[in-house]
Amino acid sequence: MSSCCKEGFKWNGTSVGKETKLGKNDVYVTGDNKDAAVLIICDVFGWKLPNVRLLADHYAKEADVTVYVPDYFDGEVVDEDALSNPEKREKFDVMAFIGRNSKEIRWPEIVANAKELKSNYKKVGAIGFCYGAWAVLRLGSKDEPLIDSASVAHPSLLEEKEIANIGVPAQFLSPETDPMFTPELKEFTLKTLPTLGVPFNYDYYPGLVHGFATRGDQSDPKQKEGLERAKNSAVYWFKQYLH
Repeated sequence: MSSCCKEGFKWNGTSVGKETKLGKNDVYVTGDNKDAAVLIICDVFGWKLPNVRLLADHYAKEADVTVYVPDYFDGEVVDEDALSNPEKREKFDVMAFIGRNSKEIRWPEIVANAKELKSNYKKVGAIGFCYGAWAVLRLGSKDEPLIDSASVAHPSLLEEKEIANIGVPAQFLSPETDPMFTPELKEFTLKTLPTLGVPFNYDYYPGLVHGFATRGDQSDPKQKEGLERAKNSAVYWFKQYLH
């Protein structure tokens, strides 16, 4: 993974949800819809980052869903000051972090959470940011889909087979500059999506970079417009396919 996966800006605001449990995992929950739920699978900053909780609150209110943000990193919390503090960012070894939280390690608990949501709600969607994208696409695979719609933003760790196996409506929120979602992977995605027989949305964000949807600078007009457009696109996607 690239250094862009640990850069960004902390957002201002106060979240309104609560912390509880989803299966064995700690989870932030917001919203009160009994029929439709959204699972957020976070980037390396995890479930306590204020930004992702504020996004969850927006999704819950604007898409009328109950949103779950689980901890998939065994309680490990990256210092949010690493977003803007170069010294702290340098100390954060993102590759070692990924080693502790590999696909093989985290996939079983993600599946367990998705199955629990699927048993309790009529419709379940999922959105994955950076690290979380691979898991969302696997949950929406044509083999055994555990969700009804998928959305990913500036994905990391994606493999071509995970894209080629999508079996539910899928949305990609893609910035212009992204070392993790490479031009080659973007080209593969754009060629493959029309062949899968499912609705898709490829939303492009010129001038923006990896991490913009969850760690963009709200004081910069272009970044603010982009992160708000990404939020609105995800809300539309959930409203379209979860109700």
